[in-house]
Amino acid sequence: MSSSSHRVTNMANSPLCVADVIEQSGVAFGTSGARGLVSAMTDRVCHAYTTGFLKFMADCGAWTVGGRVALAGDLRPSTPRILAACAQAVRDLGGEPVYCGLVPTPALALWAFGDGVPSLMVTGSHIPDDRNGIKFYRPDGEILKEDEPGILRQSVSADDKGWTADGMLLERQALPKAIDVGPAYVARYLDFFGASALHGLRLGVYQHSSVGRDVLVDILEAMGADVVVLGRSETFIPVDTEAVRAEDIDLARGWAAEHRLDAIASTDGDSDRPLLADHEGEWLRGDVLGVLCAQAIGAQSLVTPVSSNTLVEKCGAFGAVHRTRIGSPYVIAAMAAALAAKEGVVGGYEANGGFLLASDVTREGRTLNALPTRDAVLPIVAALAAARPGRLADLVADLPPRTTFSDRLEEFAPARRDALFVWLKEGDDARRSRLEESFGPIAGDALIDIDDLDGVRMTFANGRIVHLRGSGNAPELRCYAEAENKALAEALSRQALDWVAERFPA
Repeated sequence: MSSSSHRVTNMANSPLCVADVIEQSGVAFGTSGARGLVSAMTDRVCHAYTTGFLKFMADCGAWTVGGRVALAGDLRPSTPRILAACAQAVRDLGGEPVYCGLVPTPALALWAFGDGVPSLMVTGSHIPDDRNGIKFYRPDGEILKEDEPGILRQSVSADDKGWTADGMLLERQALPKAIDVGPAYVARYLDFFGASALHGLRLGVYQHSSVGRDVLVDILEAMGADVVVLGRSETFIPVDTEAVRAEDIDLARGWAAEHRLDAIASTDGDSDRPLLADHEGEWLRGDVLGVLCAQAIGAQSLVTPVSSNTLVEKCGAFGAVHRTRIGSPYVIAAMAAALAAKEGVVGGYEANGGFLLASDVTREGRTLNALPTRDAVLPIVAALAAARPGRLADLVADLPPRTTFSDRLEEFAPARRDALFVWLKEGDDARRSRLEESFGPIAGDALIDIDDLDGVRMTFANGRIVHLRGSGNAPELRCYAEAENKALAEALSRQALDWVAERFPA
């Protein structure tokens, strides 16, 4: 039992709001919703977050108290308990929890948007299973940064009735019987791309512990592919599509050769971020896959965070490209602006590969409806269909020769991160020379630009880029590096992180 759990529980009969819960539990609210250690995400904390979200939805007129709320989750061991606490919060407000099962985040969103109800997904995405989270959706899309203050100020009950001393429910009700949202998610892609879109392809699906591991097989087979199931695990594996593990790199190469695969598809834990490898088992970067998807669906305006590869501008395929801070709420806000400006078919993607579709796409009489939240299936299917009868590697070869590589320093405490960024940002007059002196030798040229939109992104005269930023949902420091080939990008990232680790030790 954590001390933070004691502090929240012991505030009985005192005014309490969601912001207080955050401060006292350590379960932070970031760009992907609430995230924290499972030990800190007590039933009471999860109940309070859900209560604050729904009260805010009621204030906005987006939910009628007593109405339905959709819930789903991933395959982490802690997810069923947290789902039960969230469902209890719905009931305590007089609402009806609609359980959609353990399904991909975008499958939940597709059903909830279509039914016009708010929803929440219990998931920690790609982070280890000692952590979890709750992602919240309005009836028509993700909550945005501008919604956060309204949620944080909502009052939640501080009554001790119904709770154990460590913040757990005294009585945990069973979840309702799950409705089946999978068929609608399969039909979304089958109806648009067609039953023969992947005919003749032999595809591996790396299942690991992804919640969408079975529905992804269903989709690929429905579109004509011959699917080989690989690497299924009943133990949670934290697959990060921005920092692919060395063992997953080795597995993909081995599988591609052993099974003579045309490609290998996978996703992160909640199946909103894709992984796609070519016929040699080489995983494509998410920001490369995002460009391939956008080209395949005929996007005219693209939104992507500042961390994504500059090939999106250099390829010249899009009428407008907008850069944002990292996080889907920022991408969604910028997509809305592009729609308002009538920039044509608008899409967005993140460096993790998750694709967001802001516009309906119509082709040959078939329409793919907008889904403005991260999705793993669309970029996988769109790229594979576009590559036929050739190979994914051929599509990549047609793009400008720009490669990104990301890595991280784990257990990079907030105080350590703050010290680094004070150093990176302080002293306007001497700043450029300090950064060039430190990172110029690593990048191999003079520093020509510094971008502070999200973290510190340094561009050098030879076109190489070093971008440092703190993770928004884990105690990590991320480094995104870009260079003219993979080996240089990887070396650039590792050398930059080595410099940070030496200069700012734990």
